[in-house]
Amino acid sequence: MKDEIIEIGQKVLEIEKETLNKLMNYINEDFVSCVEYLLAIKGRIVVTGVGKSAIIAQKIVATFNSTGTPAVFMHAADAVHGDLGMITKEDAVLCISKSGETSEIKVLISVLKNFGNKIIAMTSNNDSYLALNSDFLLYIPIDIEAEPNNLAPTASSIAQMAIGDALATTLLKIKGFSSEQFAKFHPGGSLGKQLYLRVSDLYQQNEKPAVEIDAGIKTIIMEMTSKRLGATAVLDDNGLIRGIITDGDLRRMLKTNIDLNKITAKDIMSASPRTIKSDKLAVI
Repeated sequence: MKDEIIEIGQKVLEIEKETLNKLMNYINEDFVSCVEYLLAIKGRIVVTGVGKSAIIAQKIVATFNSTGTPAVFMHAADAVHGDLGMITKEDAVLCISKSGETSEIKVLISVLKNFGNKIIAMTSNNDSYLALNSDFLLYIPIDIEAEPNNLAPTASSIAQMAIGDALATTLLKIKGFSSEQFAKFHPGGSLGKQLYLRVSDLYQQNEKPAVEIDAGIKTIIMEMTSKRLGATAVLDDNGLIRGIITDGDLRRMLKTNIDLNKITAKDIMSASPRTIKSDKLAVI
């Protein structure tokens, strides 16, 4: 049973890998024409489909939006029941359908042509209604699905998503979409923190422990205790940081025979600590 499970899983990935390898040959002039058109439009990319293709369409829309290409998802079945109102004359429409013969897609195409919107077809059937009635064609070659009955969209779904990634990434690169721009769309999570979170976002002004350079031991301990950060900055007469005192510095000092009444911050601080400006990125 164990060997059989491994064999089945590996076979699925092998079929999908072969599909992607074959798809490489179709990143061609048709792909170039499609990208050039999308770079030129003033509107959004409306991505549509039904069934599994609709789910892939939603993922592609999410990738477009997060990489600087405005996009919106429209379910092909809902489109002819009012959702067509979301389309403007400046929008491009990307229709995803493996067969290219889905009834909802056929109805949608005729309406879009009346609207005057250009249609990008992503299909595995070159002779389909969708392919023959589109302005741009992104062909998805599928010999066989990874599912044993060759019915459930598996390899075809992977290929559709891959072409979507290729489109989004190509547009990103050519537009010169920067990491700073990316950060604006990803303020949450680890990506957002790495690209967006500033040092000033991590503290409040009243949370910054600081003592003067000639402060006594009691003042130092009270400041560190009240701010609960385990350390305090040491400032000179001009308010500039000259050192830092940590809990560890205090413990090491208490192990000595020094007269505590004569100790000042200058005596126990670590001089010239590494600092960072408040407007710098907090995560590097």
